[in-house]
Amino acid sequence: MLTESMIPIIQQAIKHQERTAIIDQTGQYSYRQLLDAAVAVAQGLLEGRTDLEGRADLDEARITFLVPSGFEYVAVQWGIWLAGGIAVPLCTSHPLPEQLYVISDSDAACVVIYAQFDERGAALSEQSGKPIRRTTDLLATEVSNSFSLPELPLTRRAMILYTSGTTSKPKGVVTTHQNITAQITSLVEAWNWQADDHILHVLPLHHTHGIVNKLCCAMWSGAICEMLPKFEVTRVWERFINSNLTLFMAVPTIYGRLIAAWEQASPDEQATMSDACQKMRLMVSGSAALPAQFFERWADISGHRLLERYGMTELGMAISNLYEGERRVGHIGQALPGVTVRLVDEANQPITEDGQQGQIQVKGDNVFLEYWGKPEITAEAFLDGWFCTGDIAVLNDGYYRILGRSSVDIIKTGGYKVSALEIEEVLRTHPAIKECAVVGTPDLDWGERVSVAVALKSDETLSLDTLRAWGKERLASYKNPSRLLVVEALPCNVMGKVTKPAVKELFQE
Repeated sequence: MLTESMIPIIQQAIKHQERTAIIDQTGQYSYRQLLDAAVAVAQGLLEGRTDLEGRADLDEARITFLVPSGFEYVAVQWGIWLAGGIAVPLCTSHPLPEQLYVISDSDAACVVIYAQFDERGAALSEQSGKPIRRTTDLLATEVSNSFSLPELPLTRRAMILYTSGTTSKPKGVVTTHQNITAQITSLVEAWNWQADDHILHVLPLHHTHGIVNKLCCAMWSGAICEMLPKFEVTRVWERFINSNLTLFMAVPTIYGRLIAAWEQASPDEQATMSDACQKMRLMVSGSAALPAQFFERWADISGHRLLERYGMTELGMAISNLYEGERRVGHIGQALPGVTVRLVDEANQPITEDGQQGQIQVKGDNVFLEYWGKPEITAEAFLDGWFCTGDIAVLNDGYYRILGRSSVDIIKTGGYKVSALEIEEVLRTHPAIKECAVVGTPDLDWGERVSVAVALKSDETLSLDTLRAWGKERLASYKNPSRLLVVEALPCNVMGKVTKPAVKELFQE
């Protein structure tokens, strides 16, 4: 039933059937158990057909699923793939309207629901008109001896992930099995994944970071993926201490919370926590810019110089600091294996000299196929086969450094182009500032004014005059913020990434 002609990640899993694949809140599962469960899900979805593709009542096989992090999530994802379908994960923490948007935009055939989400499933079904399939029913499917799985070309669409929607309504990013395979194999090579690896997974499973970098790379390698339903700082430190972990990957916000918990611990506890980190071979940060102070502090605590990398939903990962070699603070590194990267100026001409800023463009099998149902927007995203990321960077001695988004983090003020990320890096060193986000706000005289929203440390206060006096010693005058807004917390998405449009709205209010 499962043969060497299956999609590559299934071929890899077949090699490791007796090894442990998943550890979650319900137990420990082998690759054999995972494959058996995925086959049951596939037969349950196929209902006697040979391939989900082209089945009229499944509307071209787009299957949304609302399943928490764990064994059942992977079984459903793989079951959809084995049946020839397109997996469309829903974020379990999103409100009902956002989940309905994904179901509607993808025009999904059905929604696969985890058993404990029955109430939400009923609401999704009622408001979307889509049928509900329960994971318990699919996993209980009795697999027939005569059941066979379709042979799928690598060019078959495999997954639709929705962008965070920071600059517009979320778009469905379509990747093929070939794209996913290229994304996985690039990282497995670059980060030296092995079968004896054991990674702790605490990120949402509707983004590339959680799905490809952590889950798929582990499953490809025959490694163990230990999955927690959500990030809890005490629980993560406990697993660091009591598990034989070899890898950890997270967003900067998580590292900030781990640092804060370490600093609040007793000296004996700190020593135990630090020793636990040093047992691991790799720690990675991504999905947002890593503050230099986090990099340095985490190195002091853990002995790890965090490996920062660069990617996006449309690419998987494209650039990374070196696994063996220099990890340069404030830089995202070099092009990954199998990925071609260049910088272009505003005339779309390649930049060949160090220190000149330009937009990152990317080519490779890792690059996505299309935006779902948006052919014109898809065409606009490419130039002569290069995907235009919209991210602005400079190249210094072979290492890329992100300056920001061309539309979000680059502020044009008084004729200058200013990087919001650069200013944030400086402002985070202010003794009163806990978190900050810099944006450009409209101004008749300057075009845009450098504006900052800050969340302050406990019992601290800050005025604009005080901030500007402090910033005068550290920033060029045109970079020094001229507007200040103090907030309890900055608006973030589920990945812990600050949503700049929401910050701009705070200033409008």
